[in-house]
Amino acid sequence: MREFSATPIEMFVSLWRNRSLVHASAKREVLGRYRGSALGLLWSFFNPIFMLAVYTFVFSVVFKARWNTGSDSKTEFALVLFAGLIVFNLFAECINRAPGLILSNVNYVKKVVFPLEILPFVALLSALYHAVISLIVWLVAYLVLFGVPHATLLFLPLVILPFCLFIMGLSWALASLGVFLRDVSQFIGVLTTVLMFLSPIFYPATALPENYRHWLYLNPLTPVVEMVRDVLYWGKIPEFAMLGLYWLATGFIAWLGFAWFQKTRKGFADVL
Repeated sequence: MREFSATPIEMFVSLWRNRSLVHASAKREVLGRYRGSALGLLWSFFNPIFMLAVYTFVFSVVFKARWNTGSDSKTEFALVLFAGLIVFNLFAECINRAPGLILSNVNYVKKVVFPLEILPFVALLSALYHAVISLIVWLVAYLVLFGVPHATLLFLPLVILPFCLFIMGLSWALASLGVFLRDVSQFIGVLTTVLMFLSPIFYPATALPENYRHWLYLNPLTPVVEMVRDVLYWGKIPEFAMLGLYWLATGFIAWLGFAWFQKTRKGFADVL
């Protein structure tokens, strides 16, 4: 039986080796989502705007949530909220799909030459497309309401790239587990909802009582949500010591997920 390399180098080499296939698959996936609709890709702009309006009304008008800045501005609340939602939506779109990636592509499992390990990356690229569209909407809103964005925006890739490594590690692990344990997809749907409300997306971390605040920081979404807000809205430079540790941790998680996927993929055909 064929052995599949699980080295950290192979994790990146495989994506580079199959870059043309990855690009074509991601493009087909993005276009396929809106195929047949009258507005087509414009829906990728309208969806984040609509959800932003709903969340802003519910949390800033109904629940009267604020960001502890002494301001009652709903535009400030909306932009800070939206920055957190960009992070969460990127995470949730990939993680919710991950358990079904192999199950929905059974025909590829039988093809020895098809690189199954690229499927989570294709899903990530599709999610990144929507995240970039949401970011453009955010930047336009900030430009209109407040002026030129902070120069710290340039640090955004340093925050998002390790987050993508974290997503890839989880996606590889969940894609494999989803083949052997069909209940994983149900569990992950509940878990992502829990993580959303236990992240400082709709409220600042300081809104929690101090006794419970440490639980919030056990949530893997919390640090990246706060770092993205810092560089986008608050104009703060990220703490490079913490960012360096974040890179190391997410790189290790990505490799663990990849290694698990490569070691277990030999059993996919038997189960399916």
